[in-house]
Amino acid sequence: MKTDFLVIGSGAAGLSFALKAAAHGTVTLVTKGRLEESNTNHAQGGICSVTYAPDSFEKHIEDTLTCGAGKCDPRAVELVVRRAPELIRDLIGWGTRFDKTPDGRFELNREGGHSEHRILHHEDLTGAEIERALIESVRKHPRITVLEHHFAIDLLTQHHLGEFITRHTRGLACFGAYVLNLATNEIETLLAKFTVVAAGGCGNIYSSTTNPSVATGDGIAMCHRAKARIANMEFIQFHPTSLYNPAEKPNFLITEAMRGFGAILRLQNGEEFMDRYHPMKSLAPRDVTARAIHTEMTRRGEDFVYLDVRHKDPDDIRCHFPNIYEKCLSIGIDITRDLIPVTPAAHYCCGGVAVDLNGETSVRRLYALGETSCTGLHGANRLASNSLIEAVVYADQAARHAASQLGAVHIQEGIPDWDFEGTQHTEEMLMIIQSKREMQAIMSNYVGIVRSNLSLERAVRRLSILYEETEELYNKTKPNRELCELRNMIAVAYLVIKQGAALRESVGCHYNSDYPKVAK
Repeated sequence: MKTDFLVIGSGAAGLSFALKAAAHGTVTLVTKGRLEESNTNHAQGGICSVTYAPDSFEKHIEDTLTCGAGKCDPRAVELVVRRAPELIRDLIGWGTRFDKTPDGRFELNREGGHSEHRILHHEDLTGAEIERALIESVRKHPRITVLEHHFAIDLLTQHHLGEFITRHTRGLACFGAYVLNLATNEIETLLAKFTVVAAGGCGNIYSSTTNPSVATGDGIAMCHRAKARIANMEFIQFHPTSLYNPAEKPNFLITEAMRGFGAILRLQNGEEFMDRYHPMKSLAPRDVTARAIHTEMTRRGEDFVYLDVRHKDPDDIRCHFPNIYEKCLSIGIDITRDLIPVTPAAHYCCGGVAVDLNGETSVRRLYALGETSCTGLHGANRLASNSLIEAVVYADQAARHAASQLGAVHIQEGIPDWDFEGTQHTEEMLMIIQSKREMQAIMSNYVGIVRSNLSLERAVRRLSILYEETEELYNKTKPNRELCELRNMIAVAYLVIKQGAALRESVGCHYNSDYPKVAK
């Protein structure tokens, strides 16, 4: 199969890129599940953009830089903040609905780390609304081919070419991907002039995460194997407030917008505690809040704290947070009258595949977008609701950049088809499940909110055993989704550990107890 643009992933980044690129050529979009299965679809809070005074670009830039703890790329911050209003108009043009006040102005929320109200939203299901509008537009577009239930296994580079072609090809480049058709169990070769990896994050390397089950780090792992540069993987952001409900996976998210609405964090004895950790109290940045909750739970031997919104008007609560209200009510919690038990959970990867201002990786003709990428916007800690706007801004940048080169790039011929058959047995599937649980336990126990040099050393030793066992299994087994996901998660977990061990300081989301002073 040949296409101008191959897009891997169906979140806001992949879908919006597909729509922009389709104006210039053919697009093939592959996703391992249904189009709706993405982190975008689970994003509750909203999307950032400077909209009304007294907010300003300068304030948004300063909030992002402050939250990023000195590790942001100022050029990326400037780009995203200043282009945000334009891309919001594009989302609205594709049919996205944002909540408005009775006088017709956008109703803006405020979340942790923000100095102003600047978060556009659709109730408490903003990501799902953006995803709905984008999917409807993609499905109607005549130049976009959608391949659901197709799992991208590996990217195609010079490593897949003959010696002569390899020696005469300038620099490392990407020519498409091997893709497993999950319906037929056949591995297909998809050739493209440009490849875009927007396969989401990696929350499932941890036992507790707000991410859906599809978030297994596939894009980061594929790009890593293709020799693209990876950066900032140590900065895994834990959302401070996921619903404490041990029987449920993934963890249900209680949006930060609820704290922006006025909810207060309390200990199980009812005491407020965030004033001991940050002057913004319950609206402190996510890294501070998650670490404070972790500290209090550890000190007191408890599994959760409470979020208290009972002092707000019940009708306003139900109006602003209908999804959260119904979810909590389903397990016997009426948030207008009851405290909400919450606990931190792995939520967002601030690092990923390093890209330039056009979203291009260190490998030519290969772009990385969304949570798969590391643009430099987030630095050491993501400012709440900056990720969705980053996704659509960089998708636009990448589409413009790739389209400008389209006429000078050709499909690379001579790529061999996948030719390894392998075997598959029931006992091997049981081994995959067990190895996944072991990997998640290693990451949760040793590479969580608080780490140490010793815990990182132990983690890499234990993970190396799982890596060797998984590679041995992969090399004799025909690829299947579960095995490929495990392989990708182990690769990404290794990157988190190794890059964390190399950072000899505590900053943002990376807190090493051997370097207790946190850089701001």
